[in-house]
This record gives sequence, C-alpha cells and structure tokens, in this order.
Amino acid sequence: MGELGVDALLLSLGADLPWLAGYEAMPLERLTMLVVPADAGATLVVPRLEAPRVEDAPELFTLRPWSEHEDPVGIVAGLVGSRQRLAVSDRTWATFVLALQKAVPDSQWRPSSQVTGPLRAVKDAEEIEALAAASAAADRVAAQLLGGQIPLVGLTERQVSQDLGRRLVDEGHQKVNFAIVGSGPNSASPHHDAGARVIGSGDAVVCDFGGTMAGYCSDITRTVWTGSPTAEAVELYQLLRRAQADAVGAAQVGATCEAVDGTARSVISEGGYGDAFIHRTGHGIGLEEHEDPYIVAGNTLPLAPGHAFSVEPGIYLRGRFGARIEDIVVATEAGPRSLNQVSHDLVVVDA
Repeated sequence: MGELGVDALLLSLGADLPWLAGYEAMPLERLTMLVVPADAGATLVVPRLEAPRVEDAPELFTLRPWSEHEDPVGIVAGLVGSRQRLAVSDRTWATFVLALQKAVPDSQWRPSSQVTGPLRAVKDAEEIEALAAASAAADRVAAQLLGGQIPLVGLTERQVSQDLGRRLVDEGHQKVNFAIVGSGPNSASPHHDAGARVIGSGDAVVCDFGGTMAGYCSDITRTVWTGSPTAEAVELYQLLRRAQADAVGAAQVGATCEAVDGTARSVISEGGYGDAFIHRTGHGIGLEEHEDPYIVAGNTLPLAPGHAFSVEPGIYLRGRFGARIEDIVVATEAGPRSLNQVSHDLVVVDA
C-alpha cells in the first residue's frame, strides 16, 4: 500500500477478504467491508446477523457489527476519515461503490487487486499443497473419464456435466465451480453451456471441470472421442498436445507470462491452426478459479516461485469440433511442477 500510495483498502465481496481475514462475505444487500488503513488497525464492518459467522480474530481486526437501523456506508466512511487514496474490492457491488464515493468525496479510487493481486499470486508451501490436493482429486475424476467409467454416448451434455460435478464432490470438493461439457460441434465452443444435445458415437467431447476443496480451486480439461477420430482430428490433437507440453516446459522461473503464451501459440500457428486458438493460454488459480497471473500476450510479468496457473491451449474448428488440454502448473526453482498427472494421450472411449 505504501509503495502504491494507497491510504486504505476497502474489501467486500471476492477473495481478498477471506484471504486476509478468514471470512467470506455473503453476497447480500447488507454491506460487509473490511477497512484496512495503511496507518491504523483493520476493522471488519459486518451486519449484526452475520457476526456469529465471523471467527474471533482480535489480532487481525476489530469487529464492528451494525444493526438494521444503522448506515453501514456511513460507518465505513467514518473509518476512512480523511484518507483519500482508496482501493476497493474488484467485485464490490456498484451500489456500494457509488454510495461510498458520495460519502467520501474528493477521493481517488482504484481496484484492490492492484495491491493484493501480486501478493496473492505467489503461493506459499501450504497453499501449493492445497492446490495439489484439489488437483489430485480432479485427476481422479478425469481418470474415470479417460477410463470409460463415465457414461457419455446416449446421454445429454447436461447429464454428463452433472455426473462430473457429483464425482468432484465425492472426491472431496466442497463446491463445484463449473463442469463444461461440449460435444460434437459444441466442442468448438470453449465455454459451452452443457445442454440438451445427446452425445453420439464419433463425437469429440471436451470436459473442463473444477471446484473448491478446502478453500482452493481445481481446474482440468481433457478431450476424448466416443469413436475413432478422423485423421484430421488425430493430427490436430497431437499438435495441441505438443503445444501444451512445450508451454508447460517454458514456464520457468524468470520467463514472462507472455513468453509461455507465445510458446503454445507458435506451435499451433506453425501447424496451421493459429486462427483457431482463440483465447489466452492460461490464468492464475488459488482461492479463485481465475486470478493473477494471466498467461497472455502483453503480460510481461516474469514468473516467480509460487506462481500457480493453468496451461490450456485449445484448437476450435467452428461448427465442426474442437479440443483442449489443461493442467495446473506451479513455477518452482527446480522447474515447472504440473499438479495434474492424468494422461494426455488421445483417448477413445466407447461409453
């Protein structure tokens, strides 16, 4: 905060609050906000009916419950006082930001992620092992997919998505964050909303799923075929597999995020599918599914030990089929550590 010239952090919805205070605010019309001045102790302003959910942590913050007849924006403004350079949670509802701007006039505002993002992006050993445990649980589900233990043919994408979610929970996740299932032509839509399409024989099926386990996220993608893939599909997949492996290998400490992205992109472009790789190579992961650092062109941030991120190139032939391979990777001094170990082979399942 001192380096960036921030007088106070104002943290509400999003991961910054639980990261610092161990408490996750419910998305309510009642304001919860942790006020963290650069020159004074922190105060957690919370609706009185939510206060029992807050673990007592006097060494971290003072608890300030507010009653229904009180104005929480006014309470936060009072704690801010004359401080003017303020950083507010990226996901704070606009209604609260606008009210705070009115209550604290002549202030300068910026997103809190400018302060917290680079700090949260570097995971400590305990966080890395939490990510590894979540990834191992997701691997167990992916192994069931690759092993043909998850029925596909004859079921709708939505049914398979629900099955993947149930299996994640069975493997220890507390929450399913997403379970993308795109089959046939839908596999060429990276964020396809699993729907009523019935998976048939000969389909490419992209399964991208993840959840939250002990506070930290998993995220994995594997693509399978429900019948013998065409020669074109085999060639495309082998190119994709090489791009993903080369990008993981490029994720060395000191390499820039854009260099890792460029590694995957150059392989795919040289193979003739550059226009079909339509998204970044990866995103950071931790308390949130997507956070810093982002593995994308233009991000010149060098990878540091403890950076955790996905490496997930994809090739998508619109209206026909697509494929994606995704692992979670941690940058370490000994080289990139892939947290997902399940096979990258081209797999044909008859399920």
